[in-house]
Amino acid sequence: MHLSRRLATACLGAVTAALMATPANPAAATSTPSVYADSETPALFDDAAGGDANADDPAIWFNAADPDASLVIATAKQGGLRVHDLDGRQIQSIQAPAAPGPDAEPGRYNNVDLLTGLRIRGSRTDVAVVSDRGRDRLRIYGVDRHHPDKPLTDLTDPAAPRVFSATEAEVDEQQTAYGLATWRDAATGRSYALASQRHTTRLALLELTATATGTVTYHRIRTLDLPASFDIGDGTRWTPCDEPGRTPQVEGMVVDAQRGTLYAAQEDVGIWRMRADLTGSPRMVDTVREFGIPGTYDPVTDECTPGPDPGVGGKHITADVEGLTIYHEDDGEGYLLASSQGDNTFVAYEREGDNDYVGNFRVAPAASGGTDAMDGSEECDGAAVLNAPLGDEYPHGLLVVHDGFNAPDETGEDGEVRTNTNFKFVDWDDVADTLDD
Repeated sequence: MHLSRRLATACLGAVTAALMATPANPAAATSTPSVYADSETPALFDDAAGGDANADDPAIWFNAADPDASLVIATAKQGGLRVHDLDGRQIQSIQAPAAPGPDAEPGRYNNVDLLTGLRIRGSRTDVAVVSDRGRDRLRIYGVDRHHPDKPLTDLTDPAAPRVFSATEAEVDEQQTAYGLATWRDAATGRSYALASQRHTTRLALLELTATATGTVTYHRIRTLDLPASFDIGDGTRWTPCDEPGRTPQVEGMVVDAQRGTLYAAQEDVGIWRMRADLTGSPRMVDTVREFGIPGTYDPVTDECTPGPDPGVGGKHITADVEGLTIYHEDDGEGYLLASSQGDNTFVAYEREGDNDYVGNFRVAPAASGGTDAMDGSEECDGAAVLNAPLGDEYPHGLLVVHDGFNAPDETGEDGEVRTNTNFKFVDWDDVADTLDD
C-alpha cells in the first residue's frame, strides 16, 4: 500500500515505554546494510497486454525428495498465480476466476501460504492456500512433485463459502479476504487459515477440511477486531488517517506454529503478536515511525496531509509495515522479518522472547552495471523465507521478496511506463552475515 494515501494519525494505548521513543531519522537508512538478489522472476505487467498481472506475495514449497526442485509460488493479483523454479523461471501460470457477471468483480489473488500434509481422501497432501480478494474466498491448490511441469491442481470446493461477505453485493464492495497465514495445530492435527479483511481491522480464523470428493473447503470459527484508534498517553485518541469508513487494515501475517503465535502487520500502526487461535489479548511488538502523527484526508487528492509529529512512534519501521515471515532455527531461535515499505528495508526481530530488534537491511540493486545487473526490492508487499538446504545455490535457505518497482522500465503502446513488478531471490547466508555483523 502507498503511505501517501493513508499517513498514520493514531494514538496508541497500552504500548510499552520502549515503543514510545523518539523516531529515528529516516536519513539513517543510507547506512543500512545491503544484500543482493541472486535471481529474479520474469516481469509482470499490470495492463491489458500483461494480463493485468501484478506481483504481490510469495511462498516457498520445499521438495523433500528433491530440494533442487523446490518451488516458489506467488500471487499476481488479477493475473492469478505463478509457479517458479529456484532460478526464477516460470513453470506454471494459473488464472484467477473470471467475474460471474458483467457487473461483478473478477478473482484477484492477494496472498498465499502453504500447509503441509493436509489429509485428503486418506492421503497427506501439501497445499497452497490463496486469499481471493476479488471473490472473497480462499482458493486451495494441491502441490504434486510428480508433475513438475504443472505441479498445482485446484482443489477448491465449488461450494466454498465467502470469508467475510454476506452477499455477492457485499463482495463487489471489496471489503474482502486480504492478508493470509496458515498453520496446523500440533495438538489436534487440525489445519487453519487466518484471513484479514480489507479496509477493516478484522481477522478471521477458518478451519480447512477435505470433502468426500477430494476437494477442500473451510468454515469460520471466530473473528477478532484489532484496535482502530489508540491512546498515546496524553488523553488524546489517535486514528490513522484514511478515507471515511475505513479503518487501519492488516495484510502481512505469519504464524509461528511451534509457539501457536500469530504476528499481524497493521499497515499504518505496527506489528501485533497474539494467539493464533485468536483468543486472548493482542500485544504490540513494534510501531511504525509515523505512529501518532495526525492527518487530514483530502477527498480531492485522495491523500492525507500530516500534522505535527508527537514523537511517540517506533524507531525501526517506516509505514507501511507489510510482509511478515519467520526464519526458523532448529534450537527454537530465528528471526521474524518484516517489510518496512516506506524506506525499502526489511526489519529483523528475534523470534524468541519479546521479539527484540536485531537490525535492518535492504535488498539493493547490484553494484555492477551491464544488462545482467539486477535491481533491488522497492515498496515490498510480501516476503517468504525458508530454512532448508535448497541445493548448492541456497544451502542454508532462501529469502524471496516482492519488488514493486522492477527495472528496467518498459513503455507501453500509449507511451506510458508500464506497472512492472516481480520477485527477487536472496541467499539466506547473505542475510545472516548482515544480521550477525
